[in-house]
Amino acid sequence: MPNPNKVQEKVFQSPSKYIQGPSAIKNAARYLSKMGKSPLLIVDNFVYGLAGKALIDALESHDIHVTHGKFGGEASAEEVSGLTRLGKESKVDFIIALGGGKTIDTAKATADALSIDVAVLPTMASTDAPCSALSVLYRPSGEFDRYAFFNKNPALVMVDTSIVIKAPARYLAAGIGDALATNVEARRCMNSLNFGGGQPTNVSAAICQKCEEILFKYGKMAYESNKAGAITPAFEAVVEANTLLSGLGFESGGLAAAHAIHDGFTAIHEVHSLMHGEKVNFGTICQLLLDNTPLEEVDRYLTLMRSVDLPITFAQLGAPNVTEEQLRKVAELACRPEETIWNLDIVINEDVVYNVLKAADAVGRDFMRRTEAKSP
Repeated sequence: MPNPNKVQEKVFQSPSKYIQGPSAIKNAARYLSKMGKSPLLIVDNFVYGLAGKALIDALESHDIHVTHGKFGGEASAEEVSGLTRLGKESKVDFIIALGGGKTIDTAKATADALSIDVAVLPTMASTDAPCSALSVLYRPSGEFDRYAFFNKNPALVMVDTSIVIKAPARYLAAGIGDALATNVEARRCMNSLNFGGGQPTNVSAAICQKCEEILFKYGKMAYESNKAGAITPAFEAVVEANTLLSGLGFESGGLAAAHAIHDGFTAIHEVHSLMHGEKVNFGTICQLLLDNTPLEEVDRYLTLMRSVDLPITFAQLGAPNVTEEQLRKVAELACRPEETIWNLDIVINEDVVYNVLKAADAVGRDFMRRTEAKSP
């Protein structure tokens, strides 16, 4: 990677088109027909029944001939290889991703391998993966493998909120956890290189700040709306923050400790079942402590996190008996040379990360005690 002190260019990147609204997928053919006539649809079995079959029928009626690629569940190099082979055999001319974060990451990597465009149709607002030109890849065992970087962003991102609202509210909360890290990390990366290989722009900083503003203003209301199955202005605003603003913000603003610690957490078996944003959320607490954030400000974040049932302690992560050995392993992985934690301009080593992990759990437990004591 180039030395950030020697790169003068500022870089901002984004998908070519973003569409969001209730029943947006009904207009998918109008937009997808401009991308080609022979797409590979990557979708898991559950989402195929939810929306995939209807999408294929709608596209076929517009003379768009779809090859169905079944997603196996893990965004791995092996999964990408199999779908790439199917794409070549079927002579597809673009990719459609329909599903959650791992489906989307797999589809973007497959499109890059085939050197064709990808359209992303997320069925939940649980991550900021849809808009970016990168994928997070895992080993078949579920452990973090690597970030894969691509030459271009998706050509189209279409978010149908009438589908997203059907997902459990936990998915929206996980997206809030992922998006809440965006500004916390990006404000520490203004002198580092972003994922585009340049300095962050002022517009990326503004997007990150707006993302955080929306989450604090509407996050709880959106969460309750989701639980009620009601598409409200608050729900639409948070879906946009989770998907578009956080996606643009992290890619053109930068990542730091929160996501590096998430990557480290993949080494602990007990947290494998947690969603990406739930693990990132705990990493955000660590980031705030590394920044020496005053307790009053930390409490502001913790209040939002708990209002949408995000984990703030090891016990809430599902690892109440986490060992020193496990935490040392998390710290080791978070400090790998390629990790984003090195965007911080403070002293970082495995001991620093190990200690902040313990401190974050202690702060979370203290917050729970204080707030429970105030409850009637």
